[in-house]
Amino acid sequence: MVWTTLMLGLGTSIWSARGIHAQPAPSVTTAADSATRLRVGAFVDGYYAWDMGRPPTRDRSFAGGALFGTQPSRHNEFNVNLAHIEVVLEAPRHRGRVALQAGSSVQANYAAEPTVGQVSGPSVQQVIQEAFAGVRLGRRAWVDAGIFFSNLGMEGWVSRDNPTYTRSLVADYSPYYSAGARVVYDATPTLTARVDLVNGWQTISEADDGKGLGLRLDWKPADGRTLSYFSLTNAEGGGTVRHFHGVGASLARGPVTLLAEADGGILRATSTSSRWYGLLGVVRTELSPTVAIVGRLERYHDPDRAALSTGSIPGRGRVPDRINPGFRGNGASVGVDVRAAPGALWRTELRGFRTRDALFPNGATGASRRTGGFLVTSLGVGF
Repeated sequence: MVWTTLMLGLGTSIWSARGIHAQPAPSVTTAADSATRLRVGAFVDGYYAWDMGRPPTRDRSFAGGALFGTQPSRHNEFNVNLAHIEVVLEAPRHRGRVALQAGSSVQANYAAEPTVGQVSGPSVQQVIQEAFAGVRLGRRAWVDAGIFFSNLGMEGWVSRDNPTYTRSLVADYSPYYSAGARVVYDATPTLTARVDLVNGWQTISEADDGKGLGLRLDWKPADGRTLSYFSLTNAEGGGTVRHFHGVGASLARGPVTLLAEADGGILRATSTSSRWYGLLGVVRTELSPTVAIVGRLERYHDPDRAALSTGSIPGRGRVPDRINPGFRGNGASVGVDVRAAPGALWRTELRGFRTRDALFPNGATGASRRTGGFLVTSLGVGF
């Protein structure tokens, strides 16, 4: 059984950093008037999921314990995927957003936050979805500082911003959020550029002296068409540097929406380097004003665990346990969206994976297998 996102929401403004994965960089020059507005919103996304592997701890994880994706993160359990409240400021020369959050996807996504000192780590940072303030520079640029959504990818943190309910592997294993400062510049009426200086690869609590430099370019030649390039280079301490690059395209024509992404990275250490890549294709078709179907194909290749750690895989008989065999596999999903009311969406999705190594749990036996999958249904409501 499955539940998908039913959301009503505070509409995404032209500058809002929310959904930056799924949408072009926020525009600068569009239609700012002399009014100052303060808006308040809230959103709750509840779900039920059934994992075919029936993990005994109910965490949807690999047999070795490495979390597999950030949503839905619990098996055979009614839970909240994401709930947030927000306050948004819009003014001619100032802007900002503060959003506080909770939910099982939040706990999963922030689990790797470093704990250094007394006021850092996931228990401190995971409640902040965004908290940034911005100032307009001239007519075409904004400077923002604080915690904001990442510059990477074509999918967003909030499921209502995406064509599928669950996020693809290319999204789940690249940053959703950053802490630092950014400049957003409308170079032309169709081209928006964004440059970020951040603490690192999805890091709020700094664990070393290195910093990350991000870039995003969104070209929108016509309504419903967007081409994007995004990158992040991050010094991770000890001579290790991570380079990440990606391209994406979104095309909406009539009832059909197409989304594609290809990204990859290199993790360079003093004497070694590791590479990974991901591919994504999504087709969404509206059958009526209230019903849509969506299909997805994806591939993720990370043999050296540069971005996705797979934990240890239990052996059988004389075969010893394998530690971090790497992820090399494909995935597919099909979903149905029902807009039950204005601003409300009920989404159901069936998703499956097949990998080269046996990475997925197989019930309570402690064994593992090469195929995995789940069914999830979600209802989200917002205002």
